[in-house]
Amino acid sequence: MRYLQLAHNEWDPEAGQSKAKVIHSFGREDQVDRDALARLVRSISRMLEPEQQLAAQASAELSFVGSAPLGGAWALDGLWRQLGVDETLRGLLADRRIDARAERLVLAMVANRALAASSKRACAGWLDADVVIPGLGELGEDPQPLYRAMDWLLEVEAALAEAVYWATADLLNLEVDLLFFDTTSTYFETECADEPTEGARVGFRTWGKSKDHRGDLPQIVIGMAVTRGGIPVRVWCWPGNTNDSALIRQVKDDLRAWKLTRVVWVGDRGFTSAENRRYLQRAGGHYILGEKLRGGTPEADAALSRQGRYHTVADNLQVKEVVIDDATMRDRFVICRNPDAAERDRIVRVQLLETLSEQITGSDRLPTEKRAALAAGLPAGLRRFLRTTPAGKLRIDRAAVAAEERLDGKFLLRTSDPSLSAEDVALGYKQLLEVERGWRDMKSTLDLRPVYHRLEDRIRAHVLLCWLALLLIRIAETRTGDTWANVRRDLQRLHLGTFVGPAGTVRQRTQTTHTQRRILAALDIDEPPEFFDITPSA
Repeated sequence: MRYLQLAHNEWDPEAGQSKAKVIHSFGREDQVDRDALARLVRSISRMLEPEQQLAAQASAELSFVGSAPLGGAWALDGLWRQLGVDETLRGLLADRRIDARAERLVLAMVANRALAASSKRACAGWLDADVVIPGLGELGEDPQPLYRAMDWLLEVEAALAEAVYWATADLLNLEVDLLFFDTTSTYFETECADEPTEGARVGFRTWGKSKDHRGDLPQIVIGMAVTRGGIPVRVWCWPGNTNDSALIRQVKDDLRAWKLTRVVWVGDRGFTSAENRRYLQRAGGHYILGEKLRGGTPEADAALSRQGRYHTVADNLQVKEVVIDDATMRDRFVICRNPDAAERDRIVRVQLLETLSEQITGSDRLPTEKRAALAAGLPAGLRRFLRTTPAGKLRIDRAAVAAEERLDGKFLLRTSDPSLSAEDVALGYKQLLEVERGWRDMKSTLDLRPVYHRLEDRIRAHVLLCWLALLLIRIAETRTGDTWANVRRDLQRLHLGTFVGPAGTVRQRTQTTHTQRRILAALDIDEPPEFFDITPSA
C-alpha cells in the first residue's frame, strides 16, 4: 500500500546533502480525494503569475512557448457584440471592396485605447504579441491595415453613431431626458498650423483658446454629448479656433435625425447666447444653461437682484428661483448657492484684500505718476477691489467688495423648461460634471494625446476610436459598479497560453478567478473556452 505526501528537498549543511521535508501527508493512495487535490492545485496556481500558471500545466509532451492577456479584450469584444457594433460595421462596409477584417481591426484599435493606449504603429506590434483579439488573426506588426480601417470608420461615422446610440439605450434601458454637451481642446506638438483647405479660413490644426493652457501650440476643438449617467452619445471635431457659441446648433442638427423624444440640453456659460437659446427651443426643445455672474445679461443681473428665500435641496446646495419676463421671452433663473464654496470665496477675498492693503499702504506719499504705475502693475484679482479717488489716491473699493460678497458660493442657471423644478434644474446642471469626467478619462485613461496623426481625417478617426473606447468602459463601469482601472487589472490576469508538442499546437487559458467570473457575469459575458484551438502539425 502506498502513501502520498507533498514534500520538497532542503539542503542540510551538516549532512552535506539534501533531505526531503514533508509539507503535507495525504494518506493512503486509494483513499485520496482526487477532486480535492485538483482544487488544491488550482488554489496554489493562483499565487503564480499567469505565465507561470500556464507553464506549470504543461505536460511532458508539450512545451509552453508563451502567453498573452485575454480577459480585457474578451470583455470589450463581448460588449462590442452586445451593442451590435460588429454587425453594424460589417453592414455599413458591406458594399466596399475592403479587408474582410475591417470590423475586427476597428475593435482592435478600440481595445488598444482601453487596455494599453499607444500609437497605431505600436498598436500593430501590441496586437502581434501582447493581446488576444478573438477573430483577428496575425498582422505581422504592419500598421497599414489599421490606417485603412480608420479611413473606413470615418466614412460611416454618422450612421454608426446613431446605431450605437440606440443599441446602448436599449442595452442599458436609458431614458435620455437630459443631454449634456461640453467641449475641450487637444494640442499638437508642432510649431506650424495646417494650411486652410479650399473655402476655409484656417486649417484644422490651428491656434485658439486652449483649455489645456497651451495657447502656444496648434490645437483642435472636440465636443461631446453625454447622458446624465455619463454615457457618451457622440463626439465632434472642429478647427482649433472654433468658438463654443457656434457649436451647439450643429450638434442639435446632427442629432435631429435620431428623433429623440423630449430632450433638455445642458451646457456651460459658453453656449448661452440668445441665438443658441432660441435654436435649442426649436421643435419643442429646452435648455439648462449656465449664466455669467459678472458682466452678464440684463436679465441675469435682474435675477440676481431679486429678493427671496433659499431652499436646501442637497448637501451644500441651496436654490432660489426667479422668473424674468421681458415681453419677448420668459425665462426661469435658478440661483444656486454652495455654503462651503461661499466660505472658501470669503477666505480667498480676505487674503486678497490683505495683500492689496499692503501694496497700497504708504502710496499717498508717492507722486501721482508712480501711484498710477503701481495701480496698473497690480494683478487683475487685486485691481477689481481697487478704486482711485478724485485726488488720485488709491483706496480699497468697499462697494466692489460688497458686490462680490453677494456672489459668494453662487452660480446662476437659466432654463426654458416650465416643467422642471428648481431642484431638478440645479441637480441636472451639476451632472454636467459627467462630461468633465469623460474628458479626464479621454485624456488620461485612453490617452487622447499625444495624437500621432497629421491628416485631418486620421485625427477625426482617432477621436472616434477614443469615443468608442470610452463608451465601452462606461458600460463596464455601469454594470460592475467598479472603476475601469480595477476591472481592467483583474481581467488582464486572464491569459491565453500557447503549447507546442509533437502533434501540433494547443492554446489554453488560465483558470478564471472568482473576481474574473464575477466581472464577466456582471457584464453578461460568457467565460472564454478553456481551449481555444488545437492545430495539428503539418
